[in-house]
Amino acid sequence: MRTHHLAAIDLGASSGRVMLATFTRQDPQPAATLTLKEIHRFPNNLIRVDGHETWDLDALEKHILEGLNRLDASGVQLDGIGIDTWGVDYVLLDEQGQRVGLPVAYRDNRTEGVMARMEQQFGRENLYQKTGIQFMPFNTLYQLRALSEQQPEIVRKAAHMLMIPDYFLYRLTGKMNWEYTNASTTQMLNLATGDWDEDLLKLAGVPRRWLQKPTQPGNSPGVWKSPRGRSVPVFSVATHDTASAVVAAPLTSSRSAYLSSGTWSLMGIESPKAFNHAQALHDNITNEGGINGSYRVLKNIMGLWLFQRVCRELNIQDLPSLITLAKHVTPFTYLINPNEDCFINPPSMVDAIRDACRQAGDPVPESPAELARCIFDSLAMLYRKITLQLADLQGSPLEDIHIVGGGSQNQFLNQLCADICQVSVSAGPVEASTLGNIGCQLMALNAVKDNAEFRRIVATNFEQHHYIPRIHADFAIHWRRFQALCHVNEELAV
Repeated sequence: MRTHHLAAIDLGASSGRVMLATFTRQDPQPAATLTLKEIHRFPNNLIRVDGHETWDLDALEKHILEGLNRLDASGVQLDGIGIDTWGVDYVLLDEQGQRVGLPVAYRDNRTEGVMARMEQQFGRENLYQKTGIQFMPFNTLYQLRALSEQQPEIVRKAAHMLMIPDYFLYRLTGKMNWEYTNASTTQMLNLATGDWDEDLLKLAGVPRRWLQKPTQPGNSPGVWKSPRGRSVPVFSVATHDTASAVVAAPLTSSRSAYLSSGTWSLMGIESPKAFNHAQALHDNITNEGGINGSYRVLKNIMGLWLFQRVCRELNIQDLPSLITLAKHVTPFTYLINPNEDCFINPPSMVDAIRDACRQAGDPVPESPAELARCIFDSLAMLYRKITLQLADLQGSPLEDIHIVGGGSQNQFLNQLCADICQVSVSAGPVEASTLGNIGCQLMALNAVKDNAEFRRIVATNFEQHHYIPRIHADFAIHWRRFQALCHVNEELAV
């Protein structure tokens, strides 16, 4: 019998956690057990500094070390540590490895208008041909262009640029690394070479010396020295949390889709090839890096962020009760396009939703239950739209959708997804990004053969719930309403 103890540091846009995984394989039997234990969970909130929305990296680092130190003090002998976080955000360091400038968050408004100017300058088609990445106003490419235009003195001081998970790996080990899956979210990687695109770096005002060629998940750049003197390898896993979540998603066939549901919803397919042709550009599909040369062909959806913000604004603590009330609101009365820019970080999400309904000439949701129903119905409608786009891309209909992540606990939304997309839905595991982080470590240690084997282990050890699609009366009418709403917004965006 061989047992591995591994730590996963999993940082989301609203919370973080340090988790302990215990993996045991019985020899010569192929059966394997995998368990997770939460060691430390903590909030991750934006803080406003000098007029910008920023991340409190020092607080996050303290929480990371608190979790790891608890494990060290408990006597657990770790075989590895992995870090995954959200994408697109970065940290600049000087020659001495000290931070330069603020760790500005993607929800900051400094990039307003930048994407449109860069598209006009370089060409939308050229940008997409090079990168295959979805156009979103907060992509790293546009953040860096905004920085070079607004604060050139910071660009002159900086010597290195690290994505957020690579920064924390550096803080634990003293070693710099540029991991591929997170680097692919920047819209600065060349799709053909897997390396930084020189033309786009110049367009953003980024010196090439800041960056080295991205590495594939699975290497260990350095070790963490624990307070007890242990040297623990720190693995560069699939450091983008969605990439890790996909590693753990128990996909059953090439026609399965995943939906990583949380603050963001990321919906897509796993593909051996990228899609950067005209139709993919029209649908604004993204081709982010996966493990073993795969691509995560997906759409970024402004997911439960809308619901979280509404609940925060209205000081609603009992979310299950609100979801229950939302079930009894007449379906499809209120519809919005959740991916409109106005929902990225409005002063009031409640007002933003009501204004969007009012501008569309639709009824306006007033009660918390009506607002929640608006969000859930609209998200499920968007899931259907993307389901159809993905089916067109791969040339065959999707057979099922696997919902993973914290949002997979929302049974009402899961059933709506099945009903509106008209495919079977499986929900779970909840801690998918943590599990994918662990899976990458196990594969790096040769404890698990490949991703297919790891997914079988996940499916065996973690519960899933299944949802069968039902038919909604008058759905076709409401679907046409939603399509028209999205079409108007897309025409405005172009």
